[in-house]
Amino acid sequence: MIPPIICIVGKKKSGKTTFIEKLLPELRALGISVGTIKHDAHAFEMDREGKDSWRHRQAGAQTVTVSSPTQLAVIKTVDKELTLPQIAEQFFKDRQLIITEGYFRSDQPKIEVHRSDAHERPLCERGNEDEKQLIAMVSDVGVNTGKPTFGLDEAKQVAAHIARQHLGWVQNGMWGA
Repeated sequence: MIPPIICIVGKKKSGKTTFIEKLLPELRALGISVGTIKHDAHAFEMDREGKDSWRHRQAGAQTVTVSSPTQLAVIKTVDKELTLPQIAEQFFKDRQLIITEGYFRSDQPKIEVHRSDAHERPLCERGNEDEKQLIAMVSDVGVNTGKPTFGLDEAKQVAAHIARQHLGWVQNGMWGA
C-alpha cells in the first residue's frame, strides 16, 4: 500500500520550497515519516560531470545507484514520466506520507502556496477548488476557496491539518487507533 500523497503547488516564485522547508520539521515533530518528490517539467541532470556515477551513465548504464552507509541515490532512465502512484510504489512504501513540490495536474490532494507580492491570483479559486482537489491554501492574504486557509508561517497548523485529514491523527494530538 502506498502512503498518502499531498502536492504542494503554486505559481513560480510563490514560496513552495520555502514552505516545504518549514512543513517537513513540523511533520517530523508529529512522528511522521516523510518522503518528498520534486517535479521538474524539464529534463534535469543530477550527476556532475566527471563523477563516477556520471561516467557510468555516459558509458551506457540506464540505472545508476550510489550507495553509502547513510544514503542511497538512484538515477534511472525512463521511457516516459512515471505517475505519482508509480513513484510511490517503487520508492516510498517505507514512508507514512509523501509531500511533492509541483504536480498541479495530478489527481492527488493539493495545498497551494500563494504570495500576493509574487502573483495577483492563485491557481485555485472558488469554482475550481474541488476539481483541482485543493485541501488547503497557504497565503499572506485571504483567498476565497471554501477550504482552510493558513498563513505562510503556519506550517505547524498545516502539519496538524494533514495529520488529521490524511493520517488519522485526532484533535488532541494523539494518533487514532
